[in-house]
Amino acid sequence: MTEKHYAKSFSEQLTLRGVIIGALGSVVITTSSMYVALRMGALPWPTIFVAILSISILKLLGKTNLNEINVTHTAMSAGGMIAGGIAFTLPGIWMLLPDADVSFTALAAVSLSGALLGVIFSALVRKHFVEKEALPFPMGIAASETVLAGDEGGSKAKYLFSTMGLTAVFVALRDGFAKIPAAWVPRVLQEHNIFFGIWISPMASAIGYIIGTLYTGVWFIGAVSAYFIIIPLGIKLGFFDTAAAATAFKNSLGIGLMVGTGIGILIKNILPRARKIYGRLSLRWAPVLFAAAAFVLVTLTGMRILPALLTIFGVWITTAMAASITGETGINPMEVFGIIVLLAAKWLFDSSIMEAFFIAGVVAVACGLAGDILNDFKSGYILHTDPKAQIISESVGAVIGAIVSIIVLVVMLRAYGQMGPDTSLPAPQAYAVSRMISGLPDPAAFYAGLVTGIIIFLLKIPGMTLGIGLYLPMTISTAVFLGGIVRWIETKRNKKNSGNDKNQKGIVIASGMLGGEGVTGVIIAILKVFSMG
Repeated sequence: MTEKHYAKSFSEQLTLRGVIIGALGSVVITTSSMYVALRMGALPWPTIFVAILSISILKLLGKTNLNEINVTHTAMSAGGMIAGGIAFTLPGIWMLLPDADVSFTALAAVSLSGALLGVIFSALVRKHFVEKEALPFPMGIAASETVLAGDEGGSKAKYLFSTMGLTAVFVALRDGFAKIPAAWVPRVLQEHNIFFGIWISPMASAIGYIIGTLYTGVWFIGAVSAYFIIIPLGIKLGFFDTAAAATAFKNSLGIGLMVGTGIGILIKNILPRARKIYGRLSLRWAPVLFAAAAFVLVTLTGMRILPALLTIFGVWITTAMAASITGETGINPMEVFGIIVLLAAKWLFDSSIMEAFFIAGVVAVACGLAGDILNDFKSGYILHTDPKAQIISESVGAVIGAIVSIIVLVVMLRAYGQMGPDTSLPAPQAYAVSRMISGLPDPAAFYAGLVTGIIIFLLKIPGMTLGIGLYLPMTISTAVFLGGIVRWIETKRNKKNSGNDKNQKGIVIASGMLGGEGVTGVIIAILKVFSMG
């Protein structure tokens, strides 16, 4: 077996060159992520791309180790999810208020507040979700496999990088040259209001393989319930007049399930064990943290004090929810968490349009970053990296990403002039948030889902995964489920010899598929930035 090159001290993990490389990488990733989120409404996880980039640069400089690489790519990836949180919420301001004059300071305060709160709360729940709950965090596993393969060489590297290369070619043909369709959707079923299909995505199937049969099965049950029962039967039986009304119902139900599960997590797992999860010092200093963050938001954005405090409390709750769903599924619907808190603010305090968007922005940034850093913590846990080194690195990347994301947003707004449907910057998630400012599409479905989410969580059913199946397009859910089926077949076939070697090989191959699509998605986004026009 090839010797693994671990750091011998903390100073070998957190290095000046690693922080500088990570900071520069965060600028690139933030820029490309903001562009692709605004123009395409998509955001590939940058985790594998930055892991490979960190390996390449640090090995070129010489005398590196697994932990320095891990800490460096932790800083690089931070800005991508911050850009997502901004792009998925704040552009809605100009969709509803085209002539709005929002200061750079206010936008930067939203971004920085969300980033710093996301780092703090994620660090506090790391041990609970990564070690005690031991959630899969598929991107974190894939990142650790990539770093190990780059260090060890041998068969693991051969499987990972050959799969990565083949997947990259496939995705380039699909997304870059449009030679392969993005999805298979049988039109004949749509005539009967059955919106079935399969996203032709190695990444989605790889996520399904890594998270396993239980989570993918529950996820798919949610999707089947939405697209084979709620929509077609609801229309046929007269419960809904149109497919749009049925879709609004299932989306509200799915969001309610996720919120209900989040409340269940908070009541059963977080609050009773808060001292153990968050630590004595964090609880002692929580009021100070809340007050300081609220002061920044009130002073720099014009938010009122009570909505600002609700926003910070909402971040505390939703980052735990984001940790749970990212750990289970590899998907992080950050804009949904922003919607949840802004709806609470509108209900309690009758927040204005601007205040509501600022609330959603802070929450979405924090939750996006929570998903990213907890994936990094998962890879760090596997690679035996000191969490303190990762927290410092993530903080640097997050601050840089928070500032760069706002610069890019302002530049693109000035360059294109408009945002929303039928423009060069459609920003579909932000458009959805702008529609939600006026309230949930179907409040009754939301509250039904909320109660159901709490109940099924207490029954130990992964309600967030069920909710995301209801909420996301069927094409994504089908692709993920196929990966879970392959994992189930492999486990059955290899059960006699415990399946450890074969399943480990499967995880390496799945990591290569994740990496190939993730890397290619980021490269395509970067090329689009440079060819912007």
